[in-house]
Amino acid sequence: MQSRMEKKWHIKTVDEAKVRELSRFLGICSTTARILIGRGIDSVDVATQFLSPTLSAMVDPLLLKGMQAAVARVLMALKGGETVCIYGDYDVDGITGTALLVSFLRQVGLNCNYFIPNRFDDGYGLNEAALQRIIDSGTTLIISVDCGITSLEEAAYCQQAGVDLIILDHHAPKESIPVAAAVVNPLQPGCAYPFKMLAGVGVAFNLLVAIRSLMRQEGLFGVGDEPDLRDWLDLVALGTIADVVPLVGQNRIYAYFGLQRLENSRRPGIAALKKVAGITDAVTCGQVGFRLAPRLNAAGRMESAVPGVDLLLGADAEECTVIADELDTANTERQTVERTILEEAAGMVDSGGKYPACRSIVLASTAWHQGVIGIVASRLVERYHRPTILIAIDEQGTAKGSGRSIPGFHLLDALTASSELLERYGGHRYAAGVGLQSEHITAFAAAFEGAARHTLGDSDLVPALDVDGDVAPAEVNIALTQELQRLEPFGAGNPEPTLLLRSVTVVERRIVGDGHLKLRITVAGQTFNAIAFRQSESPTDGLLDIAFFPELNCWNNSTTLQLRIKAIRRAEA
Repeated sequence: MQSRMEKKWHIKTVDEAKVRELSRFLGICSTTARILIGRGIDSVDVATQFLSPTLSAMVDPLLLKGMQAAVARVLMALKGGETVCIYGDYDVDGITGTALLVSFLRQVGLNCNYFIPNRFDDGYGLNEAALQRIIDSGTTLIISVDCGITSLEEAAYCQQAGVDLIILDHHAPKESIPVAAAVVNPLQPGCAYPFKMLAGVGVAFNLLVAIRSLMRQEGLFGVGDEPDLRDWLDLVALGTIADVVPLVGQNRIYAYFGLQRLENSRRPGIAALKKVAGITDAVTCGQVGFRLAPRLNAAGRMESAVPGVDLLLGADAEECTVIADELDTANTERQTVERTILEEAAGMVDSGGKYPACRSIVLASTAWHQGVIGIVASRLVERYHRPTILIAIDEQGTAKGSGRSIPGFHLLDALTASSELLERYGGHRYAAGVGLQSEHITAFAAAFEGAARHTLGDSDLVPALDVDGDVAPAEVNIALTQELQRLEPFGAGNPEPTLLLRSVTVVERRIVGDGHLKLRITVAGQTFNAIAFRQSESPTDGLLDIAFFPELNCWNNSTTLQLRIKAIRRAEA
């Protein structure tokens, strides 16, 4: 088996006749056409839609099962002067979904407040005690966002209390669907909505579209009062990108237009968040994922996610600045805790004697912070390429775990197979959470390892580098780099392209910064500047294959091409 740092290169092959067709009809180069076809975008119509997204291409929200009932119930609350409470999750998807619903519903005249559960006191999803507090406050309609699809008992509790519940969720349902005034989830059986990969905030945005449409039909807007739904796309993009759902179809439209709104957002909270994150120009998916989202997430991981919603709803710039500074501080604290847990967990793996023979990793500790273990599980998956679950144990022996997975291993299915040892569990293919008693951890770890051994072979335990295809040296130029920008935004489901140049020679090599390689390479009579981050130990002698992404360096009014190398290997014969 290969070492943990080595990757297997998976080089896509496509129908070259389709490449020529797409290139000719769309006026794009063959490399761009090859990338599109390799990603299943293999017709002129589909490729045109992908390269030039339009808001008019959004799917009719009424195709979502339960949407008509949800809209009717919201309008009944509006006309009856009822009090509505949005019950959101404590991650960025839930935070943005909550802020989106609260701000829109208030703008159209509803008396609307919100509740975000505390990760440590209330746990994930709907909580009976929290629901009772909401009901006692005079609420007659509760709308959950990014949670609720598995809350059968809690939905029944609302029904018994005489309070209507609308569930807006995108997680996988179990065998039974909660009984509620409306359940809107593209994954529920019988839902005709064709796009199944919405984030929770995407489901919520569909409700906004449907509500505005019906209010317009009923003449409920005064002159100039009709809300412009584009004003909420910054929140939709923020939650969609942060939740790492595939940026294709509807999600691509949300991210494409939402990132533009994030760049010029009129929300004081967004401006304050961008400032503490050091973002001064165009907002990219990477900046959302690595700068904005972690700060919004930090408060919920360390204590309470309420400040995140307050920030996004805030109207006073000074107050928003204070909240953003608090979130930035919480994020710094989160990073410190994360590093400590990562060092401890990696030490347990390295000294435990089971790696690399093991097919999975399950670790537990009474010293770990429950709000951070999910992030650390992701880091361990990156390092060891094994499905991983980290478990935090409290003083009462109650254990709560967070898991992340790899391609080829369906995490939720594996948990379902071990469910007799769990008090609760939920999630999807790549991420999930569990709750159990500490005395069952050893048995659970053994059952989880058994599921991994049944599913994963040796080749599955080696991370893959997906390469979009070979490129001719003469085609690697500024024009290609600019054309590839049309494929943005890059993210889950639409990753940054990786191209392959074969049989290159390094003519100049320098180590810069923290183990980075600065190279000049030559191939077929052409010379390129290249950078390979954290790859100082990679081979640079002889003939080499490089996997790379071309990017532009702009400095002193001049633009130059640089290849950002993702991997280097000995040239294949």
